[in-house]
Amino acid sequence: MMTRLVPNIFYSSLSDGLDLFVTGLGFKVLHQDATLAVVQRDGAKAHIVESAEFAAKDRPEITIETDTIDDLYREIQSRAPQMLHPNSKSVEKKPWGARQFGVLDKTGVCVVFQQW
Repeated sequence: MMTRLVPNIFYSSLSDGLDLFVTGLGFKVLHQDATLAVVQRDGAKAHIVESAEFAAKDRPEITIETDTIDDLYREIQSRAPQMLHPNSKSVEKKPWGARQFGVLDKTGVCVVFQQW
């Protein structure tokens, strides 16, 4: 049985990834060394990896499903309003039926929060 998909997200500087996930989104650091941080909040987990080579090749868009999108939006709007995605800065119902909003960090990593 598969229980969780945990993405590796690459940054030129580990601190940029921690800024988004810990400072902006309220994740907790489970492990950190010189080039890797494992972060988690509720059922969402990610590996933040420092690698300039891979960071230059890919700026991912990650979707996190939630069942409390309005509360999460208010929290992030209060915590880090500058990170709200310019094209998705409020909770909107999309044509496919999900309600969602997004955040975008200074390196181009996008996290979309979605509730069906």
